[in-house]
Amino acid sequence: MAVSAVLGFTPVCSSGVMAASSSKLHFRSKANPELGFLSSQLSGIKISSNHSLISASPISAPLRPALQPVARRVCPFTGKKANKKNLVSFSNHKTKKLQFVNLQYKKVWWEAGKRFVKLRLSTKALKTIEKNGLDAVAKKAGIDLRKE
Repeated sequence: MAVSAVLGFTPVCSSGVMAASSSKLHFRSKANPELGFLSSQLSGIKISSNHSLISASPISAPLRPALQPVARRVCPFTGKKANKKNLVSFSNHKTKKLQFVNLQYKKVWWEAGKRFVKLRLSTKALKTIEKNGLDAVAKKAGIDLRKE
């Protein structure tokens, strides 16, 4: 109420315009077509504005990803991930710790694609690839090497 009165905004609902007076809310059946409307990207609520504050054209901001994807500490071929362990001191005091997977970035020759493929895989997966071949291991894990 106080923010909308200070900024000059009037909240709008789907049934019509909702104008706030001192302590009561009044509903009008139709919105004034001359008013410019801004739509909220968060909740889809329309907010009308006075012409003196904001122009009637809608404001749009370019969409940017908030966070860049971070590589997880999981091997895509074997599914190995961090293990929880206890660090036990001399006094038998136990402290939780994570044992991470030994992940390595490797360029592996892909025979079917006639090129190198850069992968982040565990050392166990690397031994498996040397034994069975990259195509067989990728097919078993359900990984499409053409994308990478």
